[in-house]
Amino acid sequence: MKVLLPPSETKRPGGSGAPLALGELGLPALAPQREAVVDALVALAADAGESQRVLKLSDRQVGDIEQNRMLRASATMPAVDRYTGVLYDALDAGTLSAPSRRWLGAHAWVHAAPFGPVGALDAIPSYRLAAGTSLPGFVPLRRHWAEAVSSAIAQEAPAFVLDLRSEAYVALGPVPASVPSTYVRVVTASGRALNHFNKKAKGELVRALAEDRPRVRSLAGLRKWASGRAIEIRDAGEDGIVELVVAS
Repeated sequence: MKVLLPPSETKRPGGSGAPLALGELGLPALAPQREAVVDALVALAADAGESQRVLKLSDRQVGDIEQNRMLRASATMPAVDRYTGVLYDALDAGTLSAPSRRWLGAHAWVHAAPFGPVGALDAIPSYRLAAGTSLPGFVPLRRHWAEAVSSAIAQEAPAFVLDLRSEAYVALGPVPASVPSTYVRVVTASGRALNHFNKKAKGELVRALAEDRPRVRSLAGLRKWASGRAIEIRDAGEDGIVELVVAS
């Protein structure tokens, strides 16, 4: 099984890892696409005013431009530790045991706008780029990434993909039809969709998976594991989609 996670706009600064090595990231077939986006971001960072406009930064956020300027030289940390925010706070990967972190490294991808999906333990720098950003002189990110990411996932041929991404990131790389997958929505028992608790529930789900390290190869296997954890996963009434039910 592979778990596809969204990134977060908020990120932990710094790091102690060596600078970005695009050739060492997961899904290596995406190297050309990664190089192109990184080059575009670094070039954009040379113009602070244009960067602020394109990236929609407030005056208090202009320091993020320097992160992009130094994208190839700044220190890195594992992707799962780089991101903060509701989902990653609930996952709390830094407190997991070594075996659980290794499970994340082998079974989870985090979909970053500049890099595409990367392994949870892949070393990345801090950056500023969202899925919906239009980079000057660059094709729309959706067009740049979608086919390449789908093809790279197909090459990896995972037995099953659990897709926890937001719709914006799904658009940057749909799971190909050749790979069995399920997209997760978070709802209350009454069926009401959630926002904040959506992210929290997904983080808790991935933490539980990392703690238990089950051998899941299908949706049926996921449901069997979830039932033992008192986690409710039910049909959404749409092909390829399930609902993760949480208390309201």
